[in-house]
Amino acid sequence: MRDYELTYIIDPSLEEEQVTALIERFSTLVTSHGGEIASTDRWEKRKLAYDINGRREGLYVVVAFKATPEVRSELDRQLRLTEGVIRHLIVRPDE
Repeated sequence: MRDYELTYIIDPSLEEEQVTALIERFSTLVTSHGGEIASTDRWEKRKLAYDINGRREGLYVVVAFKATPEVRSELDRQLRLTEGVIRHLIVRPDE
């Protein structure tokens, strides 16, 4: 398993329950495929550097986790398809 760091921005117009459900959904995706969540850091609403799909603010979430490359690929695919996620980035912290 490899170390990864995921940062994603959630649409701030979503309800609190929807935001919590999204965070839980991605954490469950990692753990159900044999990965481990090291930490989840939810930031407050922040102003974006530029407009993304007409939005000027977003809720940032940073997740450190260990998983196989296949889990990383599936997580990337799910993040692209999820409507409430504005942007995401998955990196290996040691690179």
